[in-house]
Amino acid sequence: MGTDFGKLLLRLGVGGLMIFHGIYKLIHGHDFIINQLSAKGLPTWLWLGVPIGEVVAPLFLILGIASRFSAAVIAFTMVMSIFLVNGMAVFNTTNTGGLAGELNLLFLFSSLAIAFIGPGKFRLYKGSGFLA
Repeated sequence: MGTDFGKLLLRLGVGGLMIFHGIYKLIHGHDFIINQLSAKGLPTWLWLGVPIGEVVAPLFLILGIASRFSAAVIAFTMVMSIFLVNGMAVFNTTNTGGLAGELNLLFLFSSLAIAFIGPGKFRLYKGSGFLA
């Protein structure tokens, strides 16, 4: 049971904290993301991935619905975020000694961990495989 509770805490942490980023963007708009996509020569309609990666996937992760897949979507969202906003500067150190992109990296690695270890027993959807 301890391992399953740890997986639940990891899901709640990643999903619960990520969803605030998505809600903020739903309220305040996606112009920054659209501009970043355009600056990188990518189609601006890709901004539609933000509500999926920062609202829907985190909500599913919290509830334990398709957790592995949801975690993979969040991980991909973080890869895109790093690419669009920081690039390799994500590894620069700040004046407090941390990395400039440490929050993005923490979400990335934590969501990848969930994708690999699975959701645990405390979940709504009891599917198997990648959709567990």
